[in-house]
Amino acid sequence: MMPMKRITINPATRLEGHAKIEIFLDKNGTVDNAYLQFPELRGFEKFCEGRRAEDMPQITSRICGVCPVAHHLASTKALDMAFNAEPPPAAKKLRELMYCGSLIYDHILHFYFLGGPDFLVGPDAAPADRNILGVLRKVGLGVVEKVIKHRAYGQRIVEIIGGKATHPVSGLPGGMSKALTNEERLEIEKMLKSSLEFAKFSLDFFKERVLKNYADMIQSNVYTLDTYYMGLVDENNKVNFYDGTIRVVDPEGKEFVKFTPREYPDVIAEHVEPWTYGKMPYLKKVGWRGLEGGANSGIYRVGPLARLNVSEGMATPLAQEEYKQLYETLGNKPVHSTLAYHWARLVELLYAAERGLELIRDDEIVSKDLRNKVGAFGEGVGVVEAARGTLIHHYMLDEEALVKKVNLIVPSTHNNPAMCTSVKDASKGLINGGEVDEGLLNRIEMVFRAYDPCVACATHLVDDSISMEVKIYDQNRSLLRVLRR
Repeated sequence: MMPMKRITINPATRLEGHAKIEIFLDKNGTVDNAYLQFPELRGFEKFCEGRRAEDMPQITSRICGVCPVAHHLASTKALDMAFNAEPPPAAKKLRELMYCGSLIYDHILHFYFLGGPDFLVGPDAAPADRNILGVLRKVGLGVVEKVIKHRAYGQRIVEIIGGKATHPVSGLPGGMSKALTNEERLEIEKMLKSSLEFAKFSLDFFKERVLKNYADMIQSNVYTLDTYYMGLVDENNKVNFYDGTIRVVDPEGKEFVKFTPREYPDVIAEHVEPWTYGKMPYLKKVGWRGLEGGANSGIYRVGPLARLNVSEGMATPLAQEEYKQLYETLGNKPVHSTLAYHWARLVELLYAAERGLELIRDDEIVSKDLRNKVGAFGEGVGVVEAARGTLIHHYMLDEEALVKKVNLIVPSTHNNPAMCTSVKDASKGLINGGEVDEGLLNRIEMVFRAYDPCVACATHLVDDSISMEVKIYDQNRSLLRVLRR
């Protein structure tokens, strides 16, 4: 086989949205560079301008059908701040409970449908088998029935609290629109009890089916990237999905900075590359050094593994035990293995079920005191930990409470530089002499799949400062003309 000069994986598979990978080889068939590209453009930040502020929680939840609850809640929290309306305690608890439901169905989706098949079926299996049907054939109908049932439970919890299973409507500036009934409370508690047992099953399943067979792969240099990490923590530096302060640790695990949502512009800057519609955030104090890891690079990561790395533990007992086992097994904290995101995701699944049970058993959860009056309006920032990582909604309102400007930094945007770097490193580590096969290309895809990227969320930039270029070639592929905007 003659060495290739360029390898294209298009489309990249088992992710939300559209992406492709371009790998460029030198004359010896060694990888010179590789790019993870987001080729689609959706423009959410731009077309939200001029909208009524109170419509934003419904509009932004349509960014994605996989993570609408996170957008709904980040948007609602941004309006809490913009309208100076602190929600009552019961409203906050209802919001967090709804989020626990959404994380249950989201994390189950990724492990069993998107990322997990690479391990459960095998990274070198035929593409037609690396999916939920292949998982069914490999592990049996009983496991898949549990998967489907508990994903449905998570969506049912969102439907009860949010009004809709996919695009919730209950969040309002200063609170929530609907109280729980006692009957709904009992139904949710029953589903969460079952989800807790399924989370424990999933962790045991991971250790038996994945960790036992792929521990060397998970910890290999090909899938390791030293970076900073970012995530929300509570007052005890424990993982929190709904509220808290944002903590960043350096590649050695030392606290680098801790800041409130309102302060994010002082910490994060956004770089733009001409070959992708995804922005490239980085830590201002460190600076942009390109697509490379290490303490001198401002690249950081968010998401399940990042949340565990920035925290000092989980706030529920069963999840805390699993947290300890993860670090005892994989070594010093922080863990830099990208494939460890899968294990961290299942620790969070357990935490979501445990925390959900704490909330549903709190008598205040059925309180009807769910909304405070709004006050003077202006600017607001809302932050939650979406399934894929830290989600920031920032709105500036005009004198009529219409949206003047929007900035959204979504998890897959935070992770974009690290994902691109991971793809480049994996390509260089796996391709030798320019010869590739389907299994090898899938092993490259596995590295970005571990992040569970949501490309639809990450491609809403419309920036007039970016030039558009059109190249016209003749039939011999000679460049005739270049048009630029």
